[in-house]
Amino acid sequence: MLKQRVITALILMAVLLPSLAVEALWPFALLSLAFVSAAGWEWSRLNGGSGVTAWLIGLAVAVLSLLVADAGGLPVWSHADLVSEPAASSVPHVHAPGVAPVGFVLPAGLWLGTALLWVLGGAAVLRWGSTWWRRVASVLRLVLGVLLAALAWLALTEAKLQGLNFLLSVLCLVWAADIGAYFGGRAFGRRKLAPSISPGKSWEGVLAGMVATLALSALWIWIDQHWHVDSPSVYSRLLLGLGLPGLVVAVLGLTGMSVVGDLFESLIKRQAGQKDSSQLLPGHGGVLDRIDALLPVLPLSLALMSLCHG
Repeated sequence: MLKQRVITALILMAVLLPSLAVEALWPFALLSLAFVSAAGWEWSRLNGGSGVTAWLIGLAVAVLSLLVADAGGLPVWSHADLVSEPAASSVPHVHAPGVAPVGFVLPAGLWLGTALLWVLGGAAVLRWGSTWWRRVASVLRLVLGVLLAALAWLALTEAKLQGLNFLLSVLCLVWAADIGAYFGGRAFGRRKLAPSISPGKSWEGVLAGMVATLALSALWIWIDQHWHVDSPSVYSRLLLGLGLPGLVVAVLGLTGMSVVGDLFESLIKRQAGQKDSSQLLPGHGGVLDRIDALLPVLPLSLALMSLCHG
């Protein structure tokens, strides 16, 4: 199993790293769209849409994503015309749903609406999902999957548009939360977080994950200030726009929502009687297993940007 995991990870790195390294947006955008569409295919199979339906759901994710990107002016097909980040002090501090956050393309209302959907919907699903999730009409669950996957891809593409440092700072928050929760839970875990959904998770693990992400944010801000980076990280932007208290609240909130995304997928798999979302990534399970926590964190991080100066 370990050998298989390592081989899969190396192949993924060989595919992903070149798309991250180039300045042009389209290689990363198309590659990530393929992965997110595969996650849509997995979502369909977990929610009563197998066979042709699952393929159509994966296609729907790709089509909706590209249509919204085109309508919103997201330069997916650009060669190297990445958005140039203006200085925060030179741009009016505008808060309007129809206006993109400073230096971004898609309007703030898209991300604020997505944030509201995840916070309220996530709370409802985790509170009552074990009882009624499978009672919801399959078509509604499939539509929700298409919507969440497309929004995550749009946010991922917007993040790459800002620069590699910004994108990695968001991705690493999720990874740090997961690693901190794993080791903190193993060492100190006593009180179960959601035993009916994911028996292995504990409140102590969540707190350890929050400590890890706060430490990561402090380290990353130091790196931003002392190293030459291609773009400000999400942490530096939050510190600039919201101050230190706002940064702490935002990082803790994003960490908590990463747990919600993880638990949401665990609930869906448990309801479907599956351990993994698929076997597309040998040794790792499915794509959805790898990006579940990113589904809420990516759009919520951009929603927070709409509250910042730059």
